[in-house]
Amino acid sequence: MKRLMQRWVTAAALSASIVAGAVGASYEQERIVRIGFQKYGELVLLKSKGTLESRLAGEGYKVVWTEFPSGPPLLEALNVGSIDFGSTGEAPPIFAQAAGAPIQYVAYEPPAPKGEAILVPKDSPLKSVAELKGKKVALNKGSNVHYLLVKALEKAGVKYSEIEPVFLAPADARAAFVRGAVDAWVIWDPFQSAAEAAAGARILADGTGIVSNYQFYFSSNKFLEANPKIVDLVLAQLSEVDEWAQGDIHAVAEQLAPSIGLSAPVVELALKRQSYGIKPINDKVVADQQQVADAFFALGLIPKQIKISDVARRPGS
Repeated sequence: MKRLMQRWVTAAALSASIVAGAVGASYEQERIVRIGFQKYGELVLLKSKGTLESRLAGEGYKVVWTEFPSGPPLLEALNVGSIDFGSTGEAPPIFAQAAGAPIQYVAYEPPAPKGEAILVPKDSPLKSVAELKGKKVALNKGSNVHYLLVKALEKAGVKYSEIEPVFLAPADARAAFVRGAVDAWVIWDPFQSAAEAAAGARILADGTGIVSNYQFYFSSNKFLEANPKIVDLVLAQLSEVDEWAQGDIHAVAEQLAPSIGLSAPVVELALKRQSYGIKPINDKVVADQQQVADAFFALGLIPKQIKISDVARRPGS
């Protein structure tokens, strides 16, 4: 009886170890990198090219892509743990950090001031930003164009409180713009280039001489702490696709257009206004981003002052 009990215990222990091993192997096989992307930038190019999947498969990771209409909902998804990595413009991370989101800046792209603009209908009588005083201006609240509008008005001598902001997501803003429900629309590419091509929208002002229009890459604190090498691998793949895109923008536009539902000429124009050359976060970029945060706090758009350096991952960290 004693010998039978020993055999049973040994068999049970072996069975348990096999199950544990199977569960562990299953867990290893199901490791996932969840990436949020929009209809612009290197992430949508990387998704289109399809090279990240095979590279991460070699590390035991699967890639899950989720599209977002703009930066604020993307960073909210990062905040609640629905995605691990993503990219937005300058303003969304300011609002996210002020709300306590556990984000980390991990890289950036050089300025692309022509990649966002204040648009007016082709037959609009408005000729300058100063003439927006008292007018309805559509924009995506908390997005990169929010800062463009703030600084363009400031440069023109118009107070932010002297215009009527109409907060709409890109699709709704386009509809309002086309039917004349708003006087102007502040928007980024490729929505900007699409509006120029389809509706004959006229650029009242782009970011040139007003804002930098950086694009930033982010990871959640949790994912970055657990998977720093995977974050670096994604960034390395982005750098490769960056070089590919610069090599033949026309060919890239032809390949990308069907997947994002825009014509190749529209995509090509947007790509030409995009910046290239992904870089690690540095002091200059942190200082520039701090200016955005300070401007939003001064206007009462965020509830507290924040320090960008608190959430900026530097090389080697």
